[in-house]
Amino acid sequence: MRTITVEEFKRVLQDIPSNPRVLASGNFATPKTLLEAFDSVVPNYTLHMLNAQIGIPDREGVKYETAFVGPGMRNSPRLDYVPSRLSLLPVLIRDHLIPDIVLLHTSQRRFDTVSLGTEVNILPAAIETVRARGGIVVAQSNKQMPYTYGDAQIYENEIDFLIEVDEPLAEHHPIHLTPTAKAIGEKIAELVKDQSTLQMGIGAVPDAVLELLQKRSGLRIWTEMFSDGVLNLHKVGALDDEVPITASFVFGSRELYDWLHLNRRVQMLRTEKTNDPSQIAKQARMTSVNAALQVDLYDQANASRVRGRIYSGFGGSTDFIVGSLHSRGGHSFMALPSWHEKSGSSNIIPLVDEAVTSFQHSFVVTENGVARCFGRSQTEQAQNLINFAAHPKARESLSQAGKKMGLL
Repeated sequence: MRTITVEEFKRVLQDIPSNPRVLASGNFATPKTLLEAFDSVVPNYTLHMLNAQIGIPDREGVKYETAFVGPGMRNSPRLDYVPSRLSLLPVLIRDHLIPDIVLLHTSQRRFDTVSLGTEVNILPAAIETVRARGGIVVAQSNKQMPYTYGDAQIYENEIDFLIEVDEPLAEHHPIHLTPTAKAIGEKIAELVKDQSTLQMGIGAVPDAVLELLQKRSGLRIWTEMFSDGVLNLHKVGALDDEVPITASFVFGSRELYDWLHLNRRVQMLRTEKTNDPSQIAKQARMTSVNAALQVDLYDQANASRVRGRIYSGFGGSTDFIVGSLHSRGGHSFMALPSWHEKSGSSNIIPLVDEAVTSFQHSFVVTENGVARCFGRSQTEQAQNLINFAAHPKARESLSQAGKKMGLL
């Protein structure tokens, strides 16, 4: 590994192949310095990032590629969406979406390593692939990035060039909970037992659930990502201190990042491990909470498309739904508001006409109630969704549709 300046990095880029595929740290760990320098030198390239945020290079000549669409790529005419479960994305990177260069956002050096900090995810697979194919790995080493352990630790000999930076990290602060989000969170929290293992993402419903679980004991965390809600569980002693907190990326406050720094209680693992359904299934009382845009009377969920266009993607939801159902005592929750206020329509619908993201959930939860689905007949599923999850204004029309579909 050689430490270089931004100007030296630009000169290095003169030797890379034309129209390369560049894979960069995604989510909330965008390597801004590296991307800006790269974009200023390379006229045409494919940019692969997970959940890319606003502020990435956006011009003709830059083609976007991702398995999970973030706001930085959403609705772009230059987007290639690649459908994939997150657990399988490293396989695609190894065999199909092979990068020529990997741009990392890392911590400062510690002995002969740096850490991927808040964003591990698919990056270890990308590093291995690009090195096996003769590409280059470049890191921006940020003194504000926490040093985390597990698969986050990268040895100097795995990196070709390093540029030292001092950049603030993106932060998330919980928003005010709406009555709907709070009602959904309360209904889910009531069904979570002590000694459960939790997977929850970011957003109003996970925030509400985690806040309401602070009086539980022996909780464990095996998740794709987490935020300050997990730190708050730690503060009140609700977590099992003997079991590591396992995740693949983190997004939260500066306080959370400071807590993560050199904290061996947290193990940051690569996606192939955190999202492996067989590993998820081994966790005690695995409890996954995911969100959907629509759920139909067959308990099929659309969580990725709006009016036929890709909005996000599978993400890790399918991995955790399957893993949770295989866990002894595990449950999969699918959460959504029962009613779409802007369109004045029900989010519980007769039949999903978009691509189905997932199916078979333990419970579908709205502000109105809990519909028990797994282990029920198709008739019981439909009845429970109508009677407990659907908005009262939609129940009659859903019942009529269910009869026409032969469900009721």
